[in-house]
Amino acid sequence: MVCGFSHGYFGIQEKGRGEKVGLFSVWDPSKGDDAKAVPAEKRVEVVKQGEGVEVKRFGGEGTGGQCFFPFDWQVGETYRFLVTAEVEGEKTSFAGHIYLPEQKSWKHLVTFRTRTGGDELKGLYSFIEDFRRDGKSATEARRATFGNGWVLDSEGKWHALDTARFTASNSTWEAKETIDAGVTDGGNFFLQTGGDTKQGTELNATIKRPVKLSSIAPPKDLPVKWGSAR
Repeated sequence: MVCGFSHGYFGIQEKGRGEKVGLFSVWDPSKGDDAKAVPAEKRVEVVKQGEGVEVKRFGGEGTGGQCFFPFDWQVGETYRFLVTAEVEGEKTSFAGHIYLPEQKSWKHLVTFRTRTGGDELKGLYSFIEDFRRDGKSATEARRATFGNGWVLDSEGKWHALDTARFTASNSTWEAKETIDAGVTDGGNFFLQTGGDTKQGTELNATIKRPVKLSSIAPPKDLPVKWGSAR
């Protein structure tokens, strides 16, 4: 999960039988896990849906709208993601885009609108997780690297994401010993779990990238106008 925010999340996933997808989800402004029980006026709206993208409702971990896009991502490769937010009174429209390396172009997946009270992007986070639940997967190390992240504020100024806080699930049945986070030799953040992973960074510790902001620059090839990305 690459681009998480207080009203949704965005990343890549490997489903059953090796099916790989891009996944973008936005929550309803209501409590509960039964998607069918949410009144129509409180459900996430689909503003725009990209070609070849599956959009549906979800429940079980809150409720909302989600989309799946066939995306044959490969271990060891770098991928780019973009989330934009446009405030519309008490609601906000969130759009998810993935950069397709083979086509050298951005792909719009979906734009969801939900009641937020007028929130822009906030509560940013990333995570890795393991849903195989087969006993074997916990013995295999899983690692993700996050680099060159940027946020455009409401004043039109770019900010490099150079500080993060290491947290974990509060579930008592999930391992806390075989997880770790930190900074790679190349100066990017990493998250790791499973296998022979040992915790080298204390939970809730703040991690900073040792990268001079003057040595990197914000992206210039985004599929939206800079002034509309929040």
